[in-house]
Amino acid sequence: MEEKLDFSLPEKKGKSFASNVILILLLVILIALTSTNLVLRLSSQEAISEVTVSSLSAEQTKNLAAKLAQRNLYTQAAKLWQDYLSAGELTDTERARTLFQIGILFEKANRYGEAIEYYWRSEIAADLDELGPQINAHIKSCFEKLGKFSALRYELMDRTSFRKSGDAGGKIVAEIGPEKITEADLDAAIEGTIDNQLSPMAAFMMTEQLNEQKKKMLEQYKSPQARQQYLQGWLTQEVLYRQALQEKLTEKAEVKNLIDELTRGALSRHLMNQELAAKIHITETDLQTYYAANKDKFIEPADQEDPNSTERQKSFDEVRQQVMMTLTNEKSQDVQQQYLQQMMDKYNVIIHTSALTEVKEDK
Repeated sequence: MEEKLDFSLPEKKGKSFASNVILILLLVILIALTSTNLVLRLSSQEAISEVTVSSLSAEQTKNLAAKLAQRNLYTQAAKLWQDYLSAGELTDTERARTLFQIGILFEKANRYGEAIEYYWRSEIAADLDELGPQINAHIKSCFEKLGKFSALRYELMDRTSFRKSGDAGGKIVAEIGPEKITEADLDAAIEGTIDNQLSPMAAFMMTEQLNEQKKKMLEQYKSPQARQQYLQGWLTQEVLYRQALQEKLTEKAEVKNLIDELTRGALSRHLMNQELAAKIHITETDLQTYYAANKDKFIEPADQEDPNSTERQKSFDEVRQQVMMTLTNEKSQDVQQQYLQQMMDKYNVIIHTSALTEVKEDK
């Protein structure tokens, strides 16, 4: 009899339970090995970090920090003192003195915000009579150098108050729904407005002059009437702004175009002011040299009604501010021309003047 061939596929046998268990165990072992490796790496990194911090003794750390400070490397010195704090077990008094030292270093590095933080930390660590007056003076100086005069006023109020409540400026002056507007918020808004107004002048004035001008402008908002008027204007703008956002005005084409135009102008001015600030550095010697070379520009004319009067040479002190403005304007024009030409060259700007000439119509 002829034997028939069987072309059917063999039935697929399911995996045994044992093989599934083995596979799961292998996966668990693999995950465990990976986790262990990760833990070992992290542990080794922490160990290296600890070795780096503890590689110097406490005395060596202090000596190195002092040497860095002597070389005007104040930020690096502050970092070492921070390591010293974290590595050593200090008494509250030692901690307060070390925190104060870090504040001094940050202040010398012109990092005034961080300096204030560490002065406050020092006070929290321990209330030391020997540091109290120094901390007061340094905090006052830091706020002044930051130009944060409103914050300084409230800080001084807290420091000179009988109980030092720490809530100076907390009086509520207005409310927008659940949002409370405090006296400190109002002062911060006023100061921010003044900063924006002075921003274009920052490139032409030294920090001391800028702060003096800011103080004069802040004086305008000392009266209750002036503060109330500013608050009313600020609240008016704020509620209109919020309503505009709610109505999604920023999605309208004409508003987008306006915002784009304003943004271009603001960024252009800021970039130029940044360039001017970087390139123009007028010293007292520059002012006196300019005055000496241009004395004829600073002569008070004679009284035409008094035949006996003569023209008078104004002293440097009389015309110092005028000299500053004149010299600054001259230098700024040179810087602007050079920088604009540099940008024109960078972006390959070509002006086809012939295409702009007026075409005469045939008669």
